[in-house]
Amino acid sequence: MIILVMGVSGSGKSTIAKLLADSLHWEFSDADNFHSPQNIDKMRRGISLDDGDRLPWLQDIQAAIKEWLEDNQNVVLACSALKSSYRQYFFIGDERIKLVYLKGSFDLIQKRLNQRQNHFMSEKLLKSQFDSLEEPADALYVDISAPPEVIVQNIRESLGLETVS
Repeated sequence: MIILVMGVSGSGKSTIAKLLADSLHWEFSDADNFHSPQNIDKMRRGISLDDGDRLPWLQDIQAAIKEWLEDNQNVVLACSALKSSYRQYFFIGDERIKLVYLKGSFDLIQKRLNQRQNHFMSEKLLKSQFDSLEEPADALYVDISAPPEVIVQNIRESLGLETVS
């Protein structure tokens, strides 16, 4: 199974996905690691990526997902996946892919970004992320105001992953 944990920057994708993967003894992957150095540099400078910048990134993530599925790997992937068209690259007709959407208010996430250090994503891009966000129709919605451990437990319960695999 692949659990894709999505949301805007600062919603807790990496934190929640890593905790979830650890609790399940699954592999963790962060979509940020699939970005080119050029994309990271643009985001660090507060420049939004366009779809042309994102296409190779989406294709690389799609290839990784296909490989994980072929190898029957259990992976938790942290990925912004803000637009429906981006998510179409990941949902390749396999029911083993589950989507978890970390939802929070602009104010809460802005506060988190203001406290975060050593991350390439500029807090200036948060508004553009909210503007681009197309909330998924078919996902597990999770309120990010709860503590991370509670969020992880809620995800496990909702996806029927109570036993350690």
